[in-house]
Amino acid sequence: MPFVVDAHLDLSMNAMEWNRDLRLPIQELNRREQGMEDKPDRAKATVTFEELRKGNIGIVVATQIARFVRPDSTLPGWYSAEQAWAQTQGQLAWYKTMEADGHMKMIKTKSDLEQHRAVWSKVTDHSIKPIGYLLSLEGADSLVDISHVEVAYNYGLRAIGPAHYGPGRYANGTDSSGKLNAQGVQLLQEMERLGMILDATHLNDDAFWDAMGRYNGAIWASHNNCRKFVDHNRQFSDEMIKILVEKGAVIGVALDAWMMVPNWVRGISDPKSTNCSMEIMADNIDHICQLAGNVNHVGVGSDLDGAFGREQCPYDLETIADIQKVFGILKRRGYGNADLEKIASQNWLNFMRDALPE
Repeated sequence: MPFVVDAHLDLSMNAMEWNRDLRLPIQELNRREQGMEDKPDRAKATVTFEELRKGNIGIVVATQIARFVRPDSTLPGWYSAEQAWAQTQGQLAWYKTMEADGHMKMIKTKSDLEQHRAVWSKVTDHSIKPIGYLLSLEGADSLVDISHVEVAYNYGLRAIGPAHYGPGRYANGTDSSGKLNAQGVQLLQEMERLGMILDATHLNDDAFWDAMGRYNGAIWASHNNCRKFVDHNRQFSDEMIKILVEKGAVIGVALDAWMMVPNWVRGISDPKSTNCSMEIMADNIDHICQLAGNVNHVGVGSDLDGAFGREQCPYDLETIADIQKVFGILKRRGYGNADLEKIASQNWLNFMRDALPE
């Protein structure tokens, strides 16, 4: 069972907004949500610390997320950047509390990464191992001004995706248009000065190409799939994948069903009838490998429990531990053990070793 790095999990959102205690067994967490109807994924969670350990997922890229919205927006969010910032600070407090309780370990430097990897290599009892996490900001709206980038860097933030869904304060994201605004350009300049990772996920096409032409630092895409399979601006075109490969990026393949099968209708479609399985995850991984001409630019970025659960992920996945199934599928398709190690973790680990400070 290969060691896995998952490049996108909204753990703090689940803890703080869904009120999920991720220390519980998955069966108990879901039992507590039986009968709740406030969110469509109640009682269908796939992620807990125990399931991460069962899946040999020892490092994750964990998010802070809080969107700014105008009062007439149909998207959920906060009415001021200051409120959004406060929300992300509550999320940070949860991560630090989980560290104090022995369940997580922040990775800020190369040294942190190597020490954590050594723990997972040497300690045989998974139940006592903390989950390593590199902190990422999904959507930059909560940065009240550019000075907050360095504040966040100093508490451990290492990656920023400038946009999420719709229009943002720095850049426009999924289902919108337009290049980076003046603040967005400043954001990239400050990130580059600090040596931060630019997450290209969720940038609309205009902002994506603008960012590719401007940013000279490390770039990854934590959770994106291929437009070849689902023709929507949330996915990457072949040309976008090729420029990311050229820039040394790694792309994490996601497990949200609407990004995996075409014509998905939220709340109506279901994974079984649409034949949404882990085979499609393998299809996306393989397509990126074929475009790159090697296996060095793709990994796992599941986005599991990112406001969806088993109702909107592959039908042959019960918990996040089932990510291991994709490696068996790829092996049957001809991928060797060394290839699978790269896809499971080595590509992300190599990227982090290059991008993180000493």
